[in-house]
Amino acid sequence: MSKTAVITGGAGNLGQALCAELVERGWQVQLIDLPSLALAAAEGPKVSAFACDLTNPAQVKSACARIAAASPAIDLVIYNAGVTQVAGFAESSLDSHRRVFEINYFGAVSVAKELLGAVRLARGTHLAMSSVAGFTPLFHRTAYSASKHALEGFFKSLRTEEERHGVSCLIAAPSFIANDPAPGADPDGLLRPGSTGDNIDAMSAAEAARIVLSGYDRRAPMTPVGRIARLAWWVNRLSPGFYETQMKKRIHGA
Repeated sequence: MSKTAVITGGAGNLGQALCAELVERGWQVQLIDLPSLALAAAEGPKVSAFACDLTNPAQVKSACARIAAASPAIDLVIYNAGVTQVAGFAESSLDSHRRVFEINYFGAVSVAKELLGAVRLARGTHLAMSSVAGFTPLFHRTAYSASKHALEGFFKSLRTEEERHGVSCLIAAPSFIANDPAPGADPDGLLRPGSTGDNIDAMSAAEAARIVLSGYDRRAPMTPVGRIARLAWWVNRLSPGFYETQMKKRIHGA
């Protein structure tokens, strides 16, 4: 019997790459994305798409109910939906800060809440897509970094609650993944991750997906995704001050 995965942000580059890898393994994949993107993302008999704005609680509840009705036991949920914000805190609004959290943090938490029982039934896995910004500081990413720190804190804590149900909670943390060029950022600097102009050593979505799922196969609690992410993970753990100094030099010449 094939396994079932749910991927939020399933229409994006990384979402599509994760979907392709899982389909190659014989999985059934349920994609969640915005109404304007979801239907175009579903290709093939093993893929279904559900239109949902993750900042709309009614839409989240409805989409997750339909997914759980079709697949009562869910083996893997990948919380991949997200936006970044490239702006200094002084120049950005608090409303935009809240919006980043609504998508990156509360969007994931609301889906986890709705699918908790289905993942327990499969003794499955919650896999949160964090970022290097989830465990380090990152220039001009105050809201984004804060939302990813919160995401990591939530899923690390959920891990302690769900392990008695046979459920794993894992985190993957990419650095920069190449994405299609996006239209200009909104006035507060919100953009799709990977579509900004300050990427460093960006990796392909296909390569990132393979590393993420390799971490899932090992049930690794944390998987830094890519060379930059691995380096950042170890340098930040050994010497946070040195990491911050080097990050500022590399990104904006401080």
